[in-house]
Amino acid sequence: MSLQAQNNWVVLSPPFAERSLARRLFREHAQRLAALIEQGADDAEIDCGLEAARSAVQKEERSTNLLAALSVLSDLARQRWLVRVTDTGEVQVQRPAAERLDPLREKARIRSQELVKRNEQLREPASRMFIGSMVSQRGLQLSVYGLLRDGRELAASLREVRRFPRVERLVALRDVIDPYLQFVEGDERCEHTHLRLQDIWRYFRHTWTNQYASTPGRTMSFIVRDRSQPNHPVIGIGALGSPIVQIRERDAWLGWCPEAFMDFVTESPSAELGVWLNKTIDTAIGEIYVADLYAEELLTARDLHAPSVEVIGRLNAYGEKQREKHHRFVSSPEMKRDLRRERSGDSSEHWRTRAESHLYKSKRALSLADMLRSRMVLKCYLSPSPTIEAVRRLLANPDGTRMVKTVLRKAKADRVGIAMADITVCGAIAPYSPLLGGKLVSMLAASPEVVDAYQRKYLGQESEIASSMAGRPIVRPSELVFLGTTSLYGIGSSQYNRLRMSAELIGGRPGERLEYVEIGRSGAYGTSHFTTSTVDALVKLVQQSNNGQRVNNIFGEGVSPKLRKLRDGLDQLNFPADALLQHGRARIVYGVPLARNLREYLLGMDEAPDYISALDDPREGTEAISAWWMERWLDHRIESDTVLDEVARHTTVRDGRYLLHGACVRLPETEEAQPMLFDDLAY
Repeated sequence: MSLQAQNNWVVLSPPFAERSLARRLFREHAQRLAALIEQGADDAEIDCGLEAARSAVQKEERSTNLLAALSVLSDLARQRWLVRVTDTGEVQVQRPAAERLDPLREKARIRSQELVKRNEQLREPASRMFIGSMVSQRGLQLSVYGLLRDGRELAASLREVRRFPRVERLVALRDVIDPYLQFVEGDERCEHTHLRLQDIWRYFRHTWTNQYASTPGRTMSFIVRDRSQPNHPVIGIGALGSPIVQIRERDAWLGWCPEAFMDFVTESPSAELGVWLNKTIDTAIGEIYVADLYAEELLTARDLHAPSVEVIGRLNAYGEKQREKHHRFVSSPEMKRDLRRERSGDSSEHWRTRAESHLYKSKRALSLADMLRSRMVLKCYLSPSPTIEAVRRLLANPDGTRMVKTVLRKAKADRVGIAMADITVCGAIAPYSPLLGGKLVSMLAASPEVVDAYQRKYLGQESEIASSMAGRPIVRPSELVFLGTTSLYGIGSSQYNRLRMSAELIGGRPGERLEYVEIGRSGAYGTSHFTTSTVDALVKLVQQSNNGQRVNNIFGEGVSPKLRKLRDGLDQLNFPADALLQHGRARIVYGVPLARNLREYLLGMDEAPDYISALDDPREGTEAISAWWMERWLDHRIESDTVLDEVARHTTVRDGRYLLHGACVRLPETEEAQPMLFDDLAY
């Protein structure tokens, strides 16, 4: 879609009768928003307009539709979409063009909106109780304030270090700041404060601009601490999580885009490609539970080796029917309880039960149909020992091209959740943040120690989706070879910019680098511009419709439940979902390759990764990265009196209820604004 097409006026025509009260209230709200936007109104004034409209809705019988429509329209206005009502009474909206947005004002606006969501979370009783428990001292358990470093002391120490000759500075700096990694595992406690490490991590996560939310799939959190001081204060926090499945820019860079992959294999056909196709298909079919499919006479064992069009058709029809049953009957809480229940001894019974659920019956049947169709095509062109000429003939045929793309998608699905991770949280806290501590935390996120900890954490773990598909335990490798992340804003990320170091420092080869590579900008498509209340209103609308189906937050059901909820609700309102989900917040996409054979390993062509860094002594890698950060960034940063004055501003002196410290969580009921701690963060 071109930029011009994206910025055309879009009609919002909810299913209200022409002369109904709902139609009139919707138009009046649109006119009110149009006037507010023209006057440069802030979000609070837009919210007041929405509340006034909601009050008027009480007289409307079909209020669910109207409330959802009003909420969507208000969210768009908050994002500075233009709103107008035409002479014919038609409500239209237009996404703001990039040239109409001042980058710094846009950054401040996004930050402000994220703070609104975060403060909503901090107003919740559970959050307030948690914060209260962290700042109080009980018995041996110290207050979390004991993990805050006084900026005055730190700034004074760094000013002393500035007097040293440059050749002696690095040794002296290590006496002032001595970083190390601590991984958050289970109920493990801090030996200095006796606080749970998970609680320490969570407390400082609440100082981020945006709200804290747990993510499904694999996740690993860590804390960067400073052993140079009593209690080992916290420098920063980070976390890795299961990656977003579809990121166009990342996939193109990795060679996962079907078009780019086909161009490559067509220009350089090889017998190895044929071997890879055969192996991927054989493995995929072998990892699908088929006992119940046999019992229902959908196929026989012979059909797996010699599939037919009829068998594939039966599997597709069965898969669609099971998907419909899943949406109609599944109970999300029950399935989540099933996922959490403890398994002892042989877990095969658990995975068979999961495999025979409507969700996985559908996934298995549809996946098996794809793989059997691929096997049919492959048998027409390739023998068990393929030749280059046979591969060329396969690639020249449209059916062959489609089959290769199908296998590529399967290979990607097998690796994306286990060999890749997203950096979901990454940043320093005050008083280390003015010293570019965020760059230290970012590079440590890609350190040999993090890679080693990831491997150890997931070594031998049964894969949720693969085991549910196979009806038996399936253990995937845990070698992490790629990290991805994005900037929070679209105008640049000072935290990730120019972040690169020689791989020789961590056991790599001469000329190699460990670095954050800018690989593109995201497509500015998603759900971040819609509030939780809007999503709730749309979900309620869909569930009350005659043909409404439940969208569940179940791992394995599909990508982004929130996106599917929004799309279904917008469709129910007769709103153009594709246009409205184009929020215009393009983010910079970064990638961190950790292995030399990255693409080959991610496609399953190579059995083992060839790491850029040495993993034999992971903690030595952390020491090397810390020394590099001090020489590359900290040594230059302390030359600035302005920077050290900012460091000294974060003190452990009390001002009423709170410390005068930027890493102290201030509950939103106070009138004082939470200081902005980070120049930029990965969420």
